[in-house]
Amino acid sequence: MYRIPLNPLVGCLLIGLLSGCGSNAAPSADNSAASTKAAFQQIADGVIVDVGDSEKVRLQVVDDSIIHVTAVPTGGFDLPKSLMAIKTGGDKQFTVATDAGHVLLKTPKVTAEVATKTGAVRFLDSSGKVILAEQPDGRSFTPVKVDGKPFYAVRQEFASPDDEAFYGLGQHQKGTMNYKGKDVELAQHNIDIAIPFVVSSRNYGVLWDNNSITRFGDPRPYQMIDKQLKVFDADGKPGGLTANYYVDGKLKLSRVESQINYEYNKDLKHWPKSLQGVDFQGNPLTGGPGQKVEWKGSLASDVAGLHKFRLYASGYFKLYIDDKLVLDDWRQNWNPWYRDFTVAMKPGEKHAIRLDWTPQSGYIALDHLDPLPAAEQSELSLFSELGHAINYYFIGGDNLDDVIAGYRDVTGKAVMLPRWAYGFWQSREHYASSDDLISTVKEYRKLGLPLDNIVQDWFYWKEDAWGSQQFDPARYPDPQKLVDTLHGLHAHFMISVWPKFYPTTANYKELDAKGYMYKRNVELGQKDWVGKGYLNSFYDPYSEEARAIYWRQINDNLGKLGMDAWWMDATEPDIQSNISIDERKLRMGPTAQGPGAAFFNSYPLMTTTAVYQGSRKSYPDQRVFILTRSAFAGQQRNGAASWSGDVVSRWSNLRDQISAGVNFSLSGIPNWTTDIGGFAVETRYEKPDAESLKEWRELNVRWFQFGAFSPLFRSHGQAPLREIYNLAPVGSDVYNTLAWYDKLRYRLLPYIYTLAADTYFKDGTIMRGLVMDFPNDPKVREIDDEYLFGPAFLVAPVTEYQARSRDVYLPAGSSWYDFYTGKRYQGGQTITADAPLARMPLFVRAGAIVPVGPAIQYTNEKPDAPITLFVYTGANGTFSMYKDQGTTYDYEHGAFARVPFSYDEASATLTIGKREGSYPGMPAQRTFNIRWISGPTPTATDFEAKAAQSVHYDGTAITVHKDASTP
Repeated sequence: MYRIPLNPLVGCLLIGLLSGCGSNAAPSADNSAASTKAAFQQIADGVIVDVGDSEKVRLQVVDDSIIHVTAVPTGGFDLPKSLMAIKTGGDKQFTVATDAGHVLLKTPKVTAEVATKTGAVRFLDSSGKVILAEQPDGRSFTPVKVDGKPFYAVRQEFASPDDEAFYGLGQHQKGTMNYKGKDVELAQHNIDIAIPFVVSSRNYGVLWDNNSITRFGDPRPYQMIDKQLKVFDADGKPGGLTANYYVDGKLKLSRVESQINYEYNKDLKHWPKSLQGVDFQGNPLTGGPGQKVEWKGSLASDVAGLHKFRLYASGYFKLYIDDKLVLDDWRQNWNPWYRDFTVAMKPGEKHAIRLDWTPQSGYIALDHLDPLPAAEQSELSLFSELGHAINYYFIGGDNLDDVIAGYRDVTGKAVMLPRWAYGFWQSREHYASSDDLISTVKEYRKLGLPLDNIVQDWFYWKEDAWGSQQFDPARYPDPQKLVDTLHGLHAHFMISVWPKFYPTTANYKELDAKGYMYKRNVELGQKDWVGKGYLNSFYDPYSEEARAIYWRQINDNLGKLGMDAWWMDATEPDIQSNISIDERKLRMGPTAQGPGAAFFNSYPLMTTTAVYQGSRKSYPDQRVFILTRSAFAGQQRNGAASWSGDVVSRWSNLRDQISAGVNFSLSGIPNWTTDIGGFAVETRYEKPDAESLKEWRELNVRWFQFGAFSPLFRSHGQAPLREIYNLAPVGSDVYNTLAWYDKLRYRLLPYIYTLAADTYFKDGTIMRGLVMDFPNDPKVREIDDEYLFGPAFLVAPVTEYQARSRDVYLPAGSSWYDFYTGKRYQGGQTITADAPLARMPLFVRAGAIVPVGPAIQYTNEKPDAPITLFVYTGANGTFSMYKDQGTTYDYEHGAFARVPFSYDEASATLTIGKREGSYPGMPAQRTFNIRWISGPTPTATDFEAKAAQSVHYDGTAITVHKDASTP
């Protein structure tokens, strides 16, 4: 089988580092001259196996189903401490044996087997069946030096059967659910989140403990089209594509270009001088008003197979291959991103290409990769640019919930967020004064629209004081009064804090004096986009002292006012947008622990650690709540949720968020959200005509419906204003729909808060890929536009303009109820579901018990009100409703209560079990109303309809029988 050799030269090309590579290759992992005699050393929690002359493989037992694998090409295991893992071994319940050239480490549930000749590791279940196996020659080390310090570029390949599916890996804007055979680059970006944890449909996960840029799938970086392809112009002449530059429809310049490459700021100098614009600081820009570019020609290759392409673009773009429209989309000019496509090519065969681009001062580039052999492309392969070892955790389980629980065993529990975080948040970019914030909350209260959180985005400081963590007194004259007023309106206050500082601020000077500011951005004289532009840079969170200073600065200026939550923006970190990856590595370092390139993906974990640990110490009775634009493995332990960044107000982006959120959740971090409506808007929405206004409102309705069934429910974006009452007139159909879903979210809070609690107590997942609950239904593996919201709800968002129905696959193994009508369907079929503008297709699994609360305006209103139990008959079911105080950490010490419910289909009996536990302020008694859903009913979503039965509950068990006459 063909392998990409990671010799020093190729390794340098793969990594793209400017600082050079080592000159001596480490010994190969596959040393055919190695002795087959087992040489190993048993250690307290595992075994170390010698391979060949110098390579060693260490297995450490974390628990029965989790094995920590570390391989070093030379030397020992004196490695840097993991940032993501808090448990790296320690379990002593195992045995070690040898057998025919293998060392076997056995726990009660898994056997890890090391081949002494090659060092390849296999994992087998208790019956001896192989779960996962490294390829015999699939481990590679390439020496690399960065800033004079030695590292390796590392790759590990695993065999993967054809029917395996892969999920997780963070959040990626690909519109893809199953990553089998796909390439995913893990490199933090505004709208892309890198989490090196992949889970398999075979019920295991691999947590790859590496902080640098990592590639799942093909380890090679994409290249410009002229590097591997033959490029021809519009007349068929070799050398490049014909590039035609137009202004207001008139051709101004035609030239041949071997590449389409306006990828980064440094590349904009290639834009035709006669057409080049400049920004307010004199930096070059691509096309201004009326400018368009058309590239035409053809591509050919000597390599047969499925060729992979990526178009990196902002502005409007349309791409045609062989006259077929392949891509048609838009992104805001300052935030380009990738769109993937493939072309099947035969040697020497030309394929016509045409790319039409309206730049709007944006960026564009077309990248390509020759195909890997199919067998290698379908492997599980992980490559990282920089590391000291191959270092990963095999995490087994009986199901994917077990695997995610194992991930959290290694990286930390998902601590609970406050209950109010699961209500509705209102935000915009940005509220400009105290009056803006207060008047918004008052309007929500006046209109009876439920709301729990108001968010202050950036720029509440003086223009020249970014990083001061202080309000501008001209617009926020009394911050303490502001906070108190919002609290008096039963609203919570989240405020934006960045890791960014202006050198003129006292906070910058304090951090800089200790050596905790990244200096390159300032030394280069790089100014930001605010006002006249200001020098700026970001702090280094890799020092414990720096983290403590950062938190103290925030707390002294903001925390002491009574802030409820922290919005940590630009945590990638985005020091300057649209600089190259190589330059980003330099700007974000050196860190206190080494070169920025070696820690490229871990910045969000370290900076959220600063705020989480600082807040827990300063306010031990208040749950920390962080919203962060980026994330990394282990971040769930910091009370940190993420959102999908500055996505745009396009139907394509709405659809992409579904698989992005589900795969993020499958990466082990349970709390996630998006900017409802999309952050950035096309100009046609800024001052819309009648048709654009209609589409704008419909897009927001469909996104809002999706948001109501996301883990966190949050509206945010640039103008137009995003408040419900600003999106559409009060009383209009659009307004009424938005209000209905807002109120529905609050009705469902007893169910939703239980899901939230289960993320801690049961290592649960709120936004669930269908493969989690229906692993035996192969049809669900590729579905990227449906998901489960907890165990009960099947959610099918509408992502096409003017669609009034959509196909919905109902997984096999259950029957399903239409939430709105009560109509029952058998699983295992695709139906055409009604989707009027007022409703998103939503189904409930038979056997579900859904507790529904009263109509409320904020989450802690009416804590002792009656609960209605909607029992969806047709199968047995259980649910354990969770309650606690809602804002403290008392739950960690047992201060919570559960009421267990169980439904038995055979006897048509609901049992409300004995209450388990208690907490301060718990209502001792309450009323439960029972609604039985067994078929079509006009009151399926009439939450005030008369209940079939009502029972008084004082904590002792009650049995309720369904009356045969009850519909």
